[in-house]
Amino acid sequence: MINRALISVYNKDGLLELAQFLRSKGVELISTGGTYRYLEQNNIEVTEVSKITGFDEILDGRVKTLHPIIHSGILAKRDNKEHMDTIAKKNILPIDMVVVNLYPFFEKVDEDITFEDKVEFIDIGGPTMIRAAAKNFKDVIVVTDVNDYSKLIEQIDSKGDVPYDFRKKLAGKVFNLMSAYDGAISNFLLEEDYPEYLSISYKKMDNLRYGENPHQSAAYYTATAGTAPMKDFTQLNGKQLSYNNIKDMDIAWKVVNEFEEICCVAVKHNTPCGVALGKDLHEAYIKTYECDSTSIFGGIIAVNRKLDVKTAEEICKIFVEIVIAPDFDEEALKILMKKKNLRIIKCIVKPTNSMEIAKVDGGILVQSADDKLVEDMKVVTDKEPSKEEIDNLIFGMKVCKYVKSNAIVVVKDFMAKGIGGGQVNRIWPTCHALDRAGDGVVLASDAFFPFNDVVCEAAKYGIKAIIQPGGSVRDKDSIEECNKNEISMIFTGVRHFKH
Repeated sequence: MINRALISVYNKDGLLELAQFLRSKGVELISTGGTYRYLEQNNIEVTEVSKITGFDEILDGRVKTLHPIIHSGILAKRDNKEHMDTIAKKNILPIDMVVVNLYPFFEKVDEDITFEDKVEFIDIGGPTMIRAAAKNFKDVIVVTDVNDYSKLIEQIDSKGDVPYDFRKKLAGKVFNLMSAYDGAISNFLLEEDYPEYLSISYKKMDNLRYGENPHQSAAYYTATAGTAPMKDFTQLNGKQLSYNNIKDMDIAWKVVNEFEEICCVAVKHNTPCGVALGKDLHEAYIKTYECDSTSIFGGIIAVNRKLDVKTAEEICKIFVEIVIAPDFDEEALKILMKKKNLRIIKCIVKPTNSMEIAKVDGGILVQSADDKLVEDMKVVTDKEPSKEEIDNLIFGMKVCKYVKSNAIVVVKDFMAKGIGGGQVNRIWPTCHALDRAGDGVVLASDAFFPFNDVVCEAAKYGIKAIIQPGGSVRDKDSIEECNKNEISMIFTGVRHFKH
């Protein structure tokens, strides 16, 4: 039987309906501060906590439910005679339901308020109560999610009580919430990249139809704090995003935002298949399409400028899954939306360069973002590259960062015409990229050359300049081969492996 319920909520959505229902079932309501006043103002019979404890709220509301009378009423095990005799002797009545949602720390931590003000949104009394209730879930119903109010009402209405399985689920949701809540607070206070215990705080945004393959289940979670592109985008059109869509969007948006210049990128299977700069978006898109007119089909298009009508018309000539841009001309948006399944994404948030996390079986790898392009540009050959060649080399290296290792990018006129990656040695992606490019001018590599074979192959295709990190014990072999073939080469001192 549910005789007494303690209600203390920050978010008052759905509260009146729940309170009215509980009162209709004869449940005594106890409440605190703002919740008490809200219920009273809406003519719902309620008793203030201080009347139960005989102790006024103090310290600006920091202390109100932290009292033995409250916690004894929650934690007493109903089937334990000693527990029940103890609270009876002290005139403490059991509390059968706790309805609490917490101070909105997730939201407040990102607001433009002082550090001290953010600290005040760290809830203490609420977590203490719901933890106690969750521990004693067999006897105490604990509700933290406003979306569970209707389910609770349905259970009580149909069964007269709340069954064990639902009580257990509600208790589990408490500790699930608290792990994220405490994690967000921990990260806020510690401000450490690699703390002793890794606390990650994410909330489910959506259940996905499936994962990488149809037989795999999946869901999408976003960080509870901070802004980030793959959290703070707006979908303007199209079907639900898939697991693969989101992964590809992430890469596409990162690549296109490497450039201040007008840029377009096409991504397929989580790797760029075309990247180009242009004097306008239409030119950038056409050049991107020409990089690889086959692979772009069914891929993702990202641009770093407001999408115009001319470019939208061009994109609509082929099938693509997603178009992502910081904004869209009104007419361009209408053109794109004629394709009802085309996912149109507006994103104004730049990549955050936050810590990167990878899961392995039984562990998590954490690293800083790859946010350094070069250490020191050093020409190591007799021949020096021209200014235009250097600019194209830098362009190629920016693309290289997002291609699976071993990565080779062949460039001409700020077009990534040949992209090779994901191979177990360096010569295979080199051959692939050079062959795909056909008439490439410069070549970028994500890591050093262990042998001179890459230079030899590049020479066959008339490559004029190469950029690579350097650092091989056999760098001399590659330098000599460059000099022999009148190819200029630059060392950057920074490797860009991507596994």
